[in-house]
Amino acid sequence: MLLEALSSAILGLALAWAATRRLPHRFPARALVLPTGVTGALFGAFVTHTALEAVSLLTVLLGAAIVSVASLSLLLRPAGRLRRRSATA
Repeated sequence: MLLEALSSAILGLALAWAATRRLPHRFPARALVLPTGVTGALFGAFVTHTALEAVSLLTVLLGAAIVSVASLSLLLRPAGRLRRRSATA
């Protein structure tokens, strides 16, 4: 269980770091993004481990990655201004 938690936290940190490096203009401050990735991964590992009752480490890390990416996607900002249709069109 400790190995799963540590691996999940490292995975979440790596995913959050990669997201801020790849799309820095679309995320808020890095101080918010990094803990969100780690927390999402830990929660995903917990849910996967609990739901599937101690399956392999790879399966737990897959669940951790899915929840971490989902929680990071909630922080994304729109790419640009939203275009509104004019009232005459």
